[in-house]
Amino acid sequence: MVNIKFILKKTGQIILHILFWGAVLLFYTYFFGYSSGNFNYVLSFSIFLMPITIATTYTFIYKLIPDYFVTKQYIKFGFYTFCALVISAYLIVISVFYGLIYLSNFQYSDMAPISRSLLFVTTAVYLVVIIVSGYKLLKLNLKHSKETSKLENKILEAQLKLKEQELNYLKMQIHPHFLFNTLNTMYGFALKKANETPEMILKLSNLLDYLLYKVDKPFVLLSEDINHIKDYIELEKMRFNNTLNIGFSTKNISEDIKIAPMLLLPFIENSFKHGIIKNGVLNITSSIEYKKKQIHFYIENTCSEEDELKNGIGLTNIKKRLNLLYKDKYKLKIDCENGIFKVYLTLNTY
Repeated sequence: MVNIKFILKKTGQIILHILFWGAVLLFYTYFFGYSSGNFNYVLSFSIFLMPITIATTYTFIYKLIPDYFVTKQYIKFGFYTFCALVISAYLIVISVFYGLIYLSNFQYSDMAPISRSLLFVTTAVYLVVIIVSGYKLLKLNLKHSKETSKLENKILEAQLKLKEQELNYLKMQIHPHFLFNTLNTMYGFALKKANETPEMILKLSNLLDYLLYKVDKPFVLLSEDINHIKDYIELEKMRFNNTLNIGFSTKNISEDIKIAPMLLLPFIENSFKHGIIKNGVLNITSSIEYKKKQIHFYIENTCSEEDELKNGIGLTNIKKRLNLLYKDKYKLKIDCENGIFKVYLTLNTY
């Protein structure tokens, strides 16, 4: 099947070449036949010029242009072009003598008027060479553009796949961390046979539904994300009981605002995991506000004054996800001073 296609392609190319050179022969016959009534002379002279024209043209389009000009070997291209022009010019001179000696029997007046001029003969030959060479350059340029476009598309596809794989990897790291903390809390309540256990199981079920089915989406409604943050906070309230003082507020959250899933929850989770209980209480304050097409997220919690800023797996992953999903469209500032750990995050919405 491949061989048949190859043969048909080559056959088509040969036919096109034959038709083209047939057209060139007609052009020569018409051009050199101007003001001449000797058709046999004009046809013979034109046929004699054809091998010179074909050889010069093919030398340029199949050797000099692709091997030296396109590859930017300009010195070699200039040298070999000079050689080709010298040889072809010598053969063109011979063609004029062919018309004078062989076709006109040394009778200058019997020559076709235009064939007497070396300038006109040379112009006719090189005009064909220039036109075909120009077409070859245009064809090579289009081919290069297509190949460049294909290569760019492949690179883009590879980058997108890599980005998707990295995002999936980061999400896989977030899931066990989140589940471990939540299940630990639930285990403690089950041991105590607390009345809040059924409610806790329901909230955990909602969070798992979000984790398993919504987190794979590129974007979710911010209102949904907030609801699951609230469920998580309620679970932590049950775990910390009277040792937790948390404030969580939202403002101007409409139903059409979207955000990448599991983007804010790790910050909330981190405040419980690394927050320090002082005077018997863990203090956490968080807010989410939408204004001027931006999501403003803030959270702070008490921490040890000796602690330095530590980027655990949660914060490290969230920074990577922000760079992948909101590159140049977010601002993140993290401070830890005077025993307070603070996170400021601003996201430009799509």
